[in-house]
Amino acid sequence: MLLSISTTHAPATDLGFLLHKHPDRAHEASLPFGRARVVYPEASAARCTAALLVDVDPVGLVRGRNGGPRGRDASLEQYVNDRPYAASSFLSVALGKLFGTALSGRSKDRPDLAGEALPFEVHLPVLPCRGGEPVLHALWEPLGYEVAASGRALDDDFPEWGPSPYLDVRLSATVKTQDLLQHLYVLLPVLDDDKHYWVGDDEVDKLLRRGGEWLAGHPERDLITRRYLRHDRRLATAALARLVEADGAVDDPDAQAEARDAEEEAVERPLSLNAQRLDAVIAAVRAAGARSVIDLGCGQGTLLGRLLRDTDARLAGVDVSHRSLEVAARRLHLETMAPRQRERIELFQGALTYRDARLAGFDVATIVEVVEHLDPPRLGPFERAVWGYARPATVVVTTPNREYNRLFPTLPAGHLRHRDHRFEWTRAELATWAAGVADRHGYTVQLTGIGAEDPDAGQPTQMAVFSRAGGR
Repeated sequence: MLLSISTTHAPATDLGFLLHKHPDRAHEASLPFGRARVVYPEASAARCTAALLVDVDPVGLVRGRNGGPRGRDASLEQYVNDRPYAASSFLSVALGKLFGTALSGRSKDRPDLAGEALPFEVHLPVLPCRGGEPVLHALWEPLGYEVAASGRALDDDFPEWGPSPYLDVRLSATVKTQDLLQHLYVLLPVLDDDKHYWVGDDEVDKLLRRGGEWLAGHPERDLITRRYLRHDRRLATAALARLVEADGAVDDPDAQAEARDAEEEAVERPLSLNAQRLDAVIAAVRAAGARSVIDLGCGQGTLLGRLLRDTDARLAGVDVSHRSLEVAARRLHLETMAPRQRERIELFQGALTYRDARLAGFDVATIVEVVEHLDPPRLGPFERAVWGYARPATVVVTTPNREYNRLFPTLPAGHLRHRDHRFEWTRAELATWAAGVADRHGYTVQLTGIGAEDPDAGQPTQMAVFSRAGGR
């Protein structure tokens, strides 16, 4: 298991002072799962590289668990696995052990330099990344890193075996040493999505200590928190609550999102566009004869309220934002709802770019003004999660028509309707994307517009209704 950190700061050998590891010596430490070493393969005034090598002993690791595994756990996989080679939570433990002082932001000999942003390059030659490159970019780029990644073959001697699940990754940024190490410490196990030791309440404190200054404002805050805490809902909820409290209401990403939603609503209100959108979606749900509907990216539950009132379908709402789900529960009056009605609906937190068994089994999925909030590299995972894995009989998607934007008198978000929109499609762009999705997953698609039609710009909202061949 290998991680290298390089700098071209002049003189580059100051890296030794920042990491508290002299370039002329090898440094070694014992760990519960093996040994870790720090060496410097290059150390000149122009460029200096510190390499952290971690030797994991998988046999000793298994045998150390009260005599080793028994029964179903006594498999060869316990001994033969990727732990000695692939970056994981073991590498984070080694970072904490060998670079603990640097992680705290201290440097005895270069105290001023420890507070400066310096040019760094990180190389991780074998990095597992659940979700692939889109997740890698989504985690690191908001922190200011340039990301370069290439796939690795499962076996160079047998190319027919195909690619491995590992990436060769280089990260470049100008950041403080402490920030770099904290980002690595938190995000390595998040990318691997598997911590190799017990996760308890103390892990919440550790996450907030290492991520408190940057995690609260990260757009993938919820994903990072869930994965770091091994998807323990109780711990993740506690960590997110403390992050929001520490960050303050003004900087709370959920509060910012609500303010931006209000801006978009103000732009569209003169056209009564939201009401027309909901009417069109309800009509599409009814036309599909849906007995069950899941609203993906349900937000604060506006569509779910209409579906409760206007249909008899079983309903579910999913959103990445805990706060939005809490608001939706209050607006829908779930706590005081009649038992029979309450049995019809459930709300749960989740992302739309990962396979999730809870998304499957519904006749119709509605995706209303959601897709434009996704970074373009995440459209592929989103497509596979919804059309490839969940596979509802009908999928209803609405999204803005960018061509219509010039007809709005004012756009607080600039040329897009919402500051968080990553893009907005023209009619031709939506048609191209929708046709590709339908073709790849065995659907047909019908495109329509919503709202008053302009002869040149079309209608303000676009709607795509996907129908799976063979129906339910």
